[in-house]
Amino acid sequence: MRRPGADGVGHAVSRRGLLLGATALTLLAGCGTEKPPLMGPPPVAPPNSPTPLTEAVTVQKMRSAARKRDVNLVIIAPDRGSRVGMPVCVALHGRGADARTFLNLGVQEALNQVVAAGLPGFAVAAVDGDNYWVDVGEGDDPQRMLTGELPGWLAQRQLRPPSAMFGISMGGFGALRYAREHKDLKAVAVASAALFVSWPDAKSRKVFADRGHWESHEPLLHTGDLSASSTGVWCGNSDPFARADRKLIKALDPAVAKMSPGEHNDDYWRGIMPEVMKFVGERIA
Repeated sequence: MRRPGADGVGHAVSRRGLLLGATALTLLAGCGTEKPPLMGPPPVAPPNSPTPLTEAVTVQKMRSAARKRDVNLVIIAPDRGSRVGMPVCVALHGRGADARTFLNLGVQEALNQVVAAGLPGFAVAAVDGDNYWVDVGEGDDPQRMLTGELPGWLAQRQLRPPSAMFGISMGGFGALRYAREHKDLKAVAVASAALFVSWPDAKSRKVFADRGHWESHEPLLHTGDLSASSTGVWCGNSDPFARADRKLIKALDPAVAKMSPGEHNDDYWRGIMPEVMKFVGERIA
């Protein structure tokens, strides 16, 4: 995987960071690892006081009390202009991934296109989640992290509170769940949203405690709580969640509803990223 910035996208990489990356690659090669590690910009220490975001792409570890663990905080901004006071779109990843997955999906290139088209710039902030971004007990509550902790982390970097959401797969479920409680969001975009048309389907994921727990969170059962005018839905016709996403489109009649050729993979998400970021950019300011 290419490290962000290898094609000229702006962010600083220290000599120490490069040496650490080279050392990690050497060790992995010696262990016979087949897949290269997921690379990103070198980590930097969290600020102790409000500090403007000076690099276009950063990856930091933050302690989440809501999740009782350290999580990645990835912030991606356009590579030009001041980031101080930028609005923020939160990006939620799919199952089995983490926040760093957005480093390889063309997010910054799409943000640069938004700015080049004359729209105001904004930042994308991603954090690690799990369990369809809902509280399943065991002291792990991703929704509480998004609501109670993430705004403070953004404020430390002189960024605005979240005003838009973007979710892929499991993250689509989480973004729609978040939107039910945050009706002031200006944009909610979901791609290949992992939604469930029945309890047996949801139960097979081994996440929800029981049917009542699933029903309380399932976006398809609460479309009345969502804003059609601020929602965009993208899904590939060959995606295993295509049927569920078509049901969402029929029930909600969102501002954008695009079913197109594609599967449930990075190629599809990378292909639609410019459209998604444009959708958010037209609304977030």
